[in-house]
Amino acid sequence: MSERKVLNKYYPPDFDPSKIPRVRQAKNRQFTVRLMAPFNMKCKTCGEYIYKGKKFNARKEDVENENYLGIRIYRFYIKCTRCLSEISFKTDPQSTDYVVEAGATRNFMALKLAEEQAVREMEAEKEEERTNPMKLLENRTKASRGEIEMVETLEELKELNKRKVVVNFDDMLHRYDEERQSEVEAAAAAEIEDEQLIKSVFGERTEDGTIVKRLVDDGGSSSDEDKRPKKQAKMLTVKATDLLAAPLNNASKNKKPNPLVKIKTALIKPNSDAASTSSSSTTPSTAPSTSTTAPSAPAPIVKSSLGGLSLLGSYSDSSSHSDSDN
Repeated sequence: MSERKVLNKYYPPDFDPSKIPRVRQAKNRQFTVRLMAPFNMKCKTCGEYIYKGKKFNARKEDVENENYLGIRIYRFYIKCTRCLSEISFKTDPQSTDYVVEAGATRNFMALKLAEEQAVREMEAEKEEERTNPMKLLENRTKASRGEIEMVETLEELKELNKRKVVVNFDDMLHRYDEERQSEVEAAAAAEIEDEQLIKSVFGERTEDGTIVKRLVDDGGSSSDEDKRPKKQAKMLTVKATDLLAAPLNNASKNKKPNPLVKIKTALIKPNSDAASTSSSSTTPSTAPSTSTTAPSAPAPIVKSSLGGLSLLGSYSDSSSHSDSDN
């Protein structure tokens, strides 16, 4: 089976195209074309309305002895959809439209008629200006007055807008510059404050490169004495064993009495053997409890707040009293 769409056809070797007979066709023959109705129309025979855009199988032919600036004019034949009466219309290149010839009437089109009327009036005015110079002068004066009035109305509108909203761009830009400058100054001031705070905390660098840290006093004095570091007073610590181990005479010679420590008189009984040997040569170093003379060196006793030391001192006092009574 051969192909449906053949591009190359077979020509036999003895083919002679001159032997093919030529059929003479009519000069103005008609063609069948598919088209749509270019406008709304009404059939004269049955009164059927044919709307714009309805499709028809139409016959097309050239209009003899008619053209517009060398452009051909074509005629179309269609049939009514109801009574099958023939309707004909042709092209109109001058107005870029169509004209009904027979079989139907074109429906009223207000927009098209208004456009045609405006075109006709404009052409009439131009023709009158060409022929009448006074009319041309009047039209020019009217146009100039109209322009002046338009300029005045435009100025009035501008004044009204200025009354409603007054915007001075120079002031606005100046204000923006001031705000920007104030922001820069605020940032610089904050930087200076931070630097001062750092110097006050970590010290200030002198000319020789050393950092001197200065503590701010309550009084706010700036004398040289305040700049000197103050020496802290050393607290004397008293150990519990010093009261027992050190002799009383050495303690009285080397140490000054502490006003915070309570002083009590301690009676010490000499040894029996030592007292018998030294009775002839030396006097006893201590006085009896009834004597009013004070001991050569009182032993410092810590306050009762020390706990165990106060108990130890009271024990030593009780033992010395018991010995003296015996």
